[in-house]
Amino acid sequence: MAKGSVRKKGKKWYYRFYVEDASGNLVQKEYAGTESKSETEKLLRKAMDDYDNKKFIAKPEHLTVAQLLDIWAEEELKTGPLSNGTVENYLGAIRQIKKHPLADRKLKTVTADHLQAFLDLLTFGGEFPDGKVRNGYSKDYIHSFSAVLQQSFRFAVFPKQYISFNPMQYIKLKTQTEEVDLFSDDETESGIKPISHEDYKRLIAYLEKKNPSAILPIQIAYYAGLRIGETCALTWQDINLKEQYLIIKRSIRYDGAKHKYIIGPTKRKKVRIVDFGDRLTEILKTAKKEQLKGRLQYGELYHCNYYREVKDKNRTYYEYYNLGVTEEVPADYKELSFVCLRPDGCLELPTTLGTVCRSVSQKLDGFEDFHFHQLRHTYTSNLLANGAAPKDVQELLGHSDVRTTMNTYAHSTRKAKQASARILDKVACNA
Repeated sequence: MAKGSVRKKGKKWYYRFYVEDASGNLVQKEYAGTESKSETEKLLRKAMDDYDNKKFIAKPEHLTVAQLLDIWAEEELKTGPLSNGTVENYLGAIRQIKKHPLADRKLKTVTADHLQAFLDLLTFGGEFPDGKVRNGYSKDYIHSFSAVLQQSFRFAVFPKQYISFNPMQYIKLKTQTEEVDLFSDDETESGIKPISHEDYKRLIAYLEKKNPSAILPIQIAYYAGLRIGETCALTWQDINLKEQYLIIKRSIRYDGAKHKYIIGPTKRKKVRIVDFGDRLTEILKTAKKEQLKGRLQYGELYHCNYYREVKDKNRTYYEYYNLGVTEEVPADYKELSFVCLRPDGCLELPTTLGTVCRSVSQKLDGFEDFHFHQLRHTYTSNLLANGAAPKDVQELLGHSDVRTTMNTYAHSTRKAKQASARILDKVACNA
């Protein structure tokens, strides 16, 4: 039990008590109370109770994995240099880990076997603690869990000294082996396929009847290769119609923990220039005119879009809001002129577009596996298949390495591969 006392300095009472520092030595802490001795004594008792409770929890013999993750998130993750998107990604992984029995295990009893079994379950799938049988997760998703566990257990070793070694150092991330049917008659190749221009036109015709608001973001992604969050966060100030280029510097995503849409930097946190051609120029000019008409038609029912700056620890992020034109706008709201709007002025959001894409995959023939990112793959393949320099394509896409461009997005068409193969015929003829 902590020991403390109160004393008066001038008109005010102060309370003080002893706490243990990192070395286990007792040091005195003093805090300002009120002008009432009894109220200050209440503050002292509460402070000592809070300290004793936290001290009990913080002892290594009592600490659970879930408590370690919370401490690491507050003291290191949220105050560190990682981007807001990565932090939210890791916090999401922490929430998922807490649903597993591993989270309730005392930190000192956790072994490499416990951690390996947990990550294997995520990799290969099986029966989860809620009784449901699930398939294994993607490699990138599992890497998030691994990073959270690796960093939090390293933090437990040093600087916290809760445990003497990091059991995550013995973990091996496994991968599912890809099974190939050697005797199948199926000639199709695996992977995400680019969309032919004929199918793209069918998609636009379908959306004209079913969901016209989704057409513009899909056209932008098809002709400029933007990610879904970048497309939705594009503003008219980012577009130079005369010189025909876009400035890509932000993205928007839904934060499940905050239950809000957050505007943040792009995936690589760098600004890039994306040039475009005459077709997208005409599309954007038409869209701008239609938006001005819509604002007049909707009148008082029209909505405007805003962002609000929020500071949390040493982080700054921006929340998205929309308000009707007749609503009072808070002083800290700043307006944005987004490109991809619904008729009433509200932003066409990534989650809405995701729903539209799922509907397309279920109802439009030939689009069974369609998703928004397929448009980015198509953009890349179209450029490379028609002679664009890989380095130029890399910069247009915002990749850090040209190998990412070539290995992940360069989907050769059947016709292009046949043309490449026949180069040897030309060599033989000229020999």
